[in-house]
Amino acid sequence: MKVTAFFLAMGLATAASAETIHFTTEDYPPYNYRQGNGYSGAGYKQVVELMKYVDADYTMELMPWARAFALAETEGNTCVFTTAHIPERNDRFKWVEPLAIDRNFMIARKGSGVRVTNDEEAKRYVVGTQRDDYTEDLLERNGFPKIDLATDLNLTLKKLVAGRIDLMPISEKFYMKLKKEGHPVEAQYIFSKQTFSIACNINFPERLHLSMQEGLNRIMADGTQARLLQEEGLGGLGETTDEFPKQ
Repeated sequence: MKVTAFFLAMGLATAASAETIHFTTEDYPPYNYRQGNGYSGAGYKQVVELMKYVDADYTMELMPWARAFALAETEGNTCVFTTAHIPERNDRFKWVEPLAIDRNFMIARKGSGVRVTNDEEAKRYVVGTQRDDYTEDLLERNGFPKIDLATDLNLTLKKLVAGRIDLMPISEKFYMKLKKEGHPVEAQYIFSKQTFSIACNINFPERLHLSMQEGLNRIMADGTQARLLQEEGLGGLGETTDEFPKQ
């Protein structure tokens, strides 16, 4: 029997057996977010569904991204989602994928006067992101000289709107959510494309790793994944919005 334990800010832990998988995640709608006394989101829902095919108990905890990521990298039975699978991370985890395929936009505050169409132009500006996010790796790898790091995505967004930073990279799907909610942001260009996944500790038991991948394969094959993505307004796997539709 599989048991989901929610560790909220004041939460309590259940006793963990050797076959208990510990999932960590962050508040990053529409993939993962708090809803009432629990969690929701396209990534969260897929984990719940695929775990129905895995012979193990599991726990989940939503926390700041840097901590969620660090726990998965250092603790053997821990996995973090929704995690971008990029080259810098490839050999550091065991991967269960894909939960989603997405593009990342470089965005500016609407009315700021910032206009860039590629990385070289963007390097003239201060670019913000959250600490230990995959976009930090991408910015550093691509030689961005002025990177402003914050503890979470919402703080980076507040800095952008306040004019304290000039640009920030953000998931296409989250960008469309911000636009729908009326946030003053506008996309500049496509910064990256990536697969979102579950990243498990490199010493994670292979039996469980394979079982989780099989569970994900099943919910992809029976249409569950597509339905869950649609429920969160994400369209089909890899489907793009009207922003830069042909790129």
